[in-house]
Amino acid sequence: MNELSEAWEENAAAWIEWAREPGHDSYWRFHRDLFLDLVPAPAGRTLDIGCGEGRLARDLAALGHDVVGVDVSPTMLAAARAAAPEMELHLADAADLPFPVASFALAVAFMSLQDVDDLPGALHEAARVLTPGGRLCLAIVHPLNSAGTFTERTTDSPFVIDGSYLDESVTDETFERDGLAMRFVSRHRPLQTYTELLAANGLLIERLREPALPEAGFNGEHGARWRRIPLFLHLRAVKPAG
Repeated sequence: MNELSEAWEENAAAWIEWAREPGHDSYWRFHRDLFLDLVPAPAGRTLDIGCGEGRLARDLAALGHDVVGVDVSPTMLAAARAAAPEMELHLADAADLPFPVASFALAVAFMSLQDVDDLPGALHEAARVLTPGGRLCLAIVHPLNSAGTFTERTTDSPFVIDGSYLDESVTDETFERDGLAMRFVSRHRPLQTYTELLAANGLLIERLREPALPEAGFNGEHGARWRRIPLFLHLRAVKPAG
């Protein structure tokens, strides 16, 4: 494993607790539902790239998807297996998927690509395993978000980028809320890095969204700040038939 994958394995137990606390984070409050609105209806097999402890994979399966999950963290994958023993799950790097060409009609990478060490390899592999006409749906920390920070906790706080938005960098932050703590280690990459890699692998962007933070459940100055700057970026791309 490499820098990012090693950090996520090191913090896997904390993430499992954080991710499985109902209502604790944005996944439960709004993020999952906005992302699923971008996901096509089940048709063929669905690959969850960087499935982690499996919460999205389980939600996709509940919607009728035939889900196969992969993750590079042994601890995460063990937790996913324990929660859904019937699901096909593989310990694998996103940049080295153990599947033949054109194995999946849909691939999803929900909040995982900013955490992979080899993004070019991961997007190459995602395109390789898609069938012609298949789609890739991804969610990442918005590159604007990962490049900068608010200087204060007030509603009208300036948002500042120190250094260069265009340069890649590692982000390492620990958050504590309601008695739970989680260290997030990821890589900031500008949006062009993602779009150019999609293009290089023959994937055409169909939709790109910057979901706004809803007012419900995110009241006060913290929520107001993040209704000015997007937290996440959602994208759907297609592998053209023929």
